[in-house]
Amino acid sequence: MTGRLPFEGLTVLDVSTFIAAPAAAVVLGDYGADVIKVEQPGDGDPHRANINLTNFPNAAVNYPWHMDARNKRSIALDLKSDGGRAALDRLIARCDVLITNFPFPVRARLRLNYDDVRRVNPRAIYASFSGYGETGPDKDQIGFDSNAFFARSGLLDSARYEGQPPAFSLPGSGDRPSAMGFLSAILIGLITRERTGEGTWVASSLVANGLWANGVYAQAALVGGFLSPRPPREQPRSAVANIYETRDGRWMQVSIVREDKMWGTLCRAIGRPELEADTRFAETPVRRANAVTLTAILDEVFKAQDWTHWHHVFAEVNIPHGPIARAEDIPGDAQAIAACAIVETANPEMPRTLAAPFQVGGVTPRKAGPGPGLGEHTDEILRQAGFSAEEIAKLRGSGAAA
Repeated sequence: MTGRLPFEGLTVLDVSTFIAAPAAAVVLGDYGADVIKVEQPGDGDPHRANINLTNFPNAAVNYPWHMDARNKRSIALDLKSDGGRAALDRLIARCDVLITNFPFPVRARLRLNYDDVRRVNPRAIYASFSGYGETGPDKDQIGFDSNAFFARSGLLDSARYEGQPPAFSLPGSGDRPSAMGFLSAILIGLITRERTGEGTWVASSLVANGLWANGVYAQAALVGGFLSPRPPREQPRSAVANIYETRDGRWMQVSIVREDKMWGTLCRAIGRPELEADTRFAETPVRRANAVTLTAILDEVFKAQDWTHWHHVFAEVNIPHGPIARAEDIPGDAQAIAACAIVETANPEMPRTLAAPFQVGGVTPRKAGPGPGLGEHTDEILRQAGFSAEEIAKLRGSGAAA
């Protein structure tokens, strides 16, 4: 590699809010793009205040904002004003990608539809993100990952236990994988422009990404295949694909898929070789028919030793397993650190952060800096777009910029 980041020289306008779309812009910035965060004067992106939501863990650092706005520059423009909207057009004329997830009626009012952007810059990639897609009866419905990614896709119902209500999703946990789907669309748009010389529009949505994530159950449903809700843990469909508690109160996941091949290995590893020849468990069909009995046996076995014991034993013989990690385990996860999933930052307030979930050979992404202050780079960005000092002063005086 030359030392240049792959997106160096690209200018991205992040005209979006909350998590999924801004998170896609984050990765473009990680790999070299100049990402300009366009925000409304006053409060800016509502994601700045999400740290105060009751379902976000408390912390002295505004970690959601730093994570989803790292390495971006902020400009505050009132897009409802003529001056602010005209200033945005000057930025659009110079950009390579415009990202937006504003509701479609808002885009129409702000002249932020694809045709509006294309008239100003026909080479731009217009990247549209929504809750429910570009067309259809629900396209204007407000979509968060809780209701669009998890609920509408069937994920929450597919994962619930029999006789229990669906769980509620965790904050942002559908937004972030959706951001990677959206990023893929943007990259395809850039490749298309490289080949044709023309810009285009690309789109993704929370519901489409949720259905993709729920692919086994969703595709089965499309051909008439359905599965009843999960039975309780003590009555699993398979005792060797289940969760178990260890002596020290930790839970671990055992995930043996090739049962007949691994059954004897498991029996010997847990110190119960006699189970291998037990007629109740000798082959997969009878083992599953007797899953309740086998689960009770394995419960006693696993509660006799700590998690570290079972991890060592299973790792030695390649039995698929893993801890049910608690949030407090994540900072010390040596494997996540070694695999560059957790990386150091250039932000003293937040010395470590999560990296984009992939690596590129010979390329070291930018270290994550802090999320910008609202309008921190307004004058700088406007000057680079060709605005004179007098024009900038006029925009600020009218309230169109801040």
